[in-house]
Amino acid sequence: MAQDKVPDTITLPWASDFHCHLRQGAMMETVTPMVEQGGVKTVLAMPNLTPPLTTTQMAIDYGKQLQLLAPNVHFILTLYLNPALTPDEIKRATAAGITAVKVYPSGVTTNSDWGVLDFKAYYSTFEAMQECNMVLCLHGECPSDADKGICILNAEERFLATLRELHQAFPRLRIVLEHATTKAAVDCVKSLGDTVGCTITAHHLFITVDDWAGQPHHFCKPVAKFPSDREALREIVRSGHPRFFLGSDSAPHPRRAKQGEKPAAGVFTTPVLIPLVTTLFERLGCLEKLEGFVSTNGRSFYQLPLPTAADGTITLVRSDTLKVPCAYTVSGSPSEADKEPDTVVPFMAGSELAWSIKSD
Repeated sequence: MAQDKVPDTITLPWASDFHCHLRQGAMMETVTPMVEQGGVKTVLAMPNLTPPLTTTQMAIDYGKQLQLLAPNVHFILTLYLNPALTPDEIKRATAAGITAVKVYPSGVTTNSDWGVLDFKAYYSTFEAMQECNMVLCLHGECPSDADKGICILNAEERFLATLRELHQAFPRLRIVLEHATTKAAVDCVKSLGDTVGCTITAHHLFITVDDWAGQPHHFCKPVAKFPSDREALREIVRSGHPRFFLGSDSAPHPRRAKQGEKPAAGVFTTPVLIPLVTTLFERLGCLEKLEGFVSTNGRSFYQLPLPTAADGTITLVRSDTLKVPCAYTVSGSPSEADKEPDTVVPFMAGSELAWSIKSD
């Protein structure tokens, strides 16, 4: 439903992105400075590097690298759940200011080969996290298994029983079901207690299965599902539900990795993130819910201070359309095949967005 009157400008607090892949090496050096360009100053950085961030010291060292590249951004650091992540390591991580632990079921997405096969083996770790007030971030999919009837289209829905079990076993543990793609996931999170939250990406609010089949730059994990699932995502953001918030899952890959024989999973939205979300919220007729989705809902769940005037604002301008670049060059990273720099193709490459961020 269209809004009666769409403003020409919108002023918001700097946004928070509670799920972002910033990579390492040349890709990290390229995309990390783009966080602020996209309207964001708080980022939950994912730990699925090579090797993954499995210890407190590894996460601290990674955070220092990110901070040098984007000194105005607040990076929330995470650890990759693994057998070495003992209750004692959880206590060390908490003391060092690390906020969350990320769970990747084994083999479900990029750099998840070290992931979890048996959640109950980690119950003592989860108990320590609950006592230390850490957040458990879940990539909510079961590994594909033809014998069990599990594939990428139903892997999220089949995982929801595990989410319910974890919430029942650890009712005080804050759990985030990340990048929800199905009506079943939305309904499940709504049915659970206030310690269960959910992130939604920008791209999953736009696309369905037809948009990634045959289009590698729209292919991600979890994959976008059916129109009825997308409508459930759109309806929950229109409602302004306080436990649903932005986690972009922006995941850059070189063009050659996306367009190869087996495309890498990931959609890149970082440099245009808030204009992209604003454009969609205008279409949905819910611009009044924008600030909650991109800022206050997630900050409240993560128990971060709500933004004040002293933290600064961004102004989005409707009259100035923003053309999404066809590609971004990865500086200092020549491809072995042709000795030319790698490029990253963003979501909606070459399209025009109705909103842009006003330059100072």
